[in-house]
Amino acid sequence: MTPRLRRRTGFEIELMAPPGVSRRTLAMDLAGRCGGSVRPVWHHDSEPSLVPGLGRFLHLTQGFEVRRPDGTPLCTLVDDITLLAGLDPKAPPLPGWFRVLTDDSRLLRLLARHSDPGGTIGTALDGVAALWGSPVQRHGIVYRLNDAADATIALAAPLGGERERPCEIVTPPLTGDHSAALEELLAPARELGFTVPHEAAVHLHVDGGPFRAPHALANLIRLFAYWREPLREVLRTNPACRRLAPLPGPLVEAVQGIPSYEGLRAAATAGELTKYFDVNLTQLLTDTPVRDTVEIRILPGAISAGPIVDQAALVELLLDRCLDPAPIPPGNDVEGLLELAAEALAARP
Repeated sequence: MTPRLRRRTGFEIELMAPPGVSRRTLAMDLAGRCGGSVRPVWHHDSEPSLVPGLGRFLHLTQGFEVRRPDGTPLCTLVDDITLLAGLDPKAPPLPGWFRVLTDDSRLLRLLARHSDPGGTIGTALDGVAALWGSPVQRHGIVYRLNDAADATIALAAPLGGERERPCEIVTPPLTGDHSAALEELLAPARELGFTVPHEAAVHLHVDGGPFRAPHALANLIRLFAYWREPLREVLRTNPACRRLAPLPGPLVEAVQGIPSYEGLRAAATAGELTKYFDVNLTQLLTDTPVRDTVEIRILPGAISAGPIVDQAALVELLLDRCLDPAPIPPGNDVEGLLELAAEALAARP
């Protein structure tokens, strides 16, 4: 019998809309079913740059927040640039779809504050242009804002290549009947023809507070470092999923003894820890978390609630084991991993 999921858990579920359908379509459908509303929002992300000397572009793409009639959040639907298979990169932009690009995270936050994701590409840079006192220039289909020294501040460009089709469903923290809550989102997606993308994953977010204790954080690192291959086998991690990696060496070395929280933070810095590992620990290792969670990133894609909740319940047991002061031992087999989960299940009230 699969244990019940008990933790407050948020989910990020990557889907792909069929041609002619978009994440906006799903947002309007979900809002219509519950009598709620849709609000355009900006989604922050980054992508490799083709400009020599510029490693990456930071960009804002259009997402959609769906709320119930009482104003409580149902979900947010956003792009995910790792989803590429099946898209036509030469497809022309659809009317109303655009993105805003810059190369500085501070500028990106300023642009998000002064630009309307529900507006038009022609007005996307006007708010920031007023702050700089510079005119927005148009070059064909691209709008550009330069400063007084003619250095580019930001661009607004049409969103082509069928980028309206990728759809990551981001739920608020769910506290009970996770299956029903997810099916409320996934059943309409299935009816509209959404599918599981080739590169898909499901991400779990659980409250980070309990894992800030040094022994719990160390065990979390041990779990995902020492048991990496059994975890990926049991959870059936998608080999095509991008932005996954084993935890950095300095961080793994730091948990071989009894580390302090400060020692783990130093090791994370030395290992250049980012969110793009099998487990995202970045919010635990800062005094100013944006979203105070542990993010588990190795679950495979799915479009039905059952498999997602079953796998999340297994992960939850392993997270329970991380809270035990006893160090998680090394291991490399599925049977040993399931024994760790069984220990945690047996210890539940």
